[in-house]
Amino acid sequence: MSGDLDLEQRYRRVLRLLPGYYRERWEDDMVGTFLDGWLTGDTEADEYISQAARPEWAEVASVACLAARLYLGGAGTPRRYFAWGQAVRRAVLAVMLVHAVLGLDVLVRTAWSRRLFGLPAPSAILTIFSPGGVWPTVYYLVNFAWIVIFVALVLGRYRTAQITAVLAIAAALVGLLQAQLTGIMPAPFASWAFWVPLSLAPALAMAAFHRDAPPPARWPWLLALPAGDLLVIVPLLALQASSNFAWVPDFPGQCCLLVALAAGAYRIASLTEYLHDPHLIMVGLGELLILGTAAALVAPDAARAQAATPAQPPDPHPMAA
Repeated sequence: MSGDLDLEQRYRRVLRLLPGYYRERWEDDMVGTFLDGWLTGDTEADEYISQAARPEWAEVASVACLAARLYLGGAGTPRRYFAWGQAVRRAVLAVMLVHAVLGLDVLVRTAWSRRLFGLPAPSAILTIFSPGGVWPTVYYLVNFAWIVIFVALVLGRYRTAQITAVLAIAAALVGLLQAQLTGIMPAPFASWAFWVPLSLAPALAMAAFHRDAPPPARWPWLLALPAGDLLVIVPLLALQASSNFAWVPDFPGQCCLLVALAAGAYRIASLTEYLHDPHLIMVGLGELLILGTAAALVAPDAARAQAATPAQPPDPHPMAA
């Protein structure tokens, strides 16, 4: 900050982090409160303090946290900020749902491999590879933590979810750093390309869940967890168990496939809204034709690749924590 600014101006510059509507109402009060913590009542001392003092880092951090909460608005905030907040909250819930489904799959595989269901042991291709040392325990705990995080968010236990998320991403970070330093990735932890956008970023975005945020609809989100396992994970396990392992795409490929299927289903459902607009009906049908054509072009190549691909050993990284 420039040296010619006095303490009040420096605080006002920090408060520019806040949304305009909030500054208009509270800026003067906040500046007064900050200055009261510095000024002594002695004219000479206060003049020196005004010229030499700077806002403390803790004060700047508190203003930044308040700004994040206000921009990701809850009840009572302007519509634009409320809409941004809702968009971020739903995106975070969607990513946490993916983590929870993957975590539930790990728990099911683990229980099955240890014959807790009273069923015969699964084939080797469905068994989670377990390296030695402490990493298997860490891996299971992290996957269980994502289930806790998702359920806690849905139930409005925001602080519990945020603290648990910090612990989960920290554990995965330790594995990544070990891989970076030693060149050995403790299986089955994932790469930076997974950890940064799908673990760290949504954990930071949990700042949108605060006391002013409206609670999410509980039952649709809670039912989405077992539904996701039944509709996504179970078919993938069946495909793997049928010795068609080469058909199963990796995690990014699975995400792309699910997004494409969801987009196609939504496009079909939305056509009923345009029954009185033939132009939009034709546009929608054209989009579906493009999607179907793309699938028809890819399917033969996939079939040929399946026939030409030798049997693959089990993937030592079946899931990403």
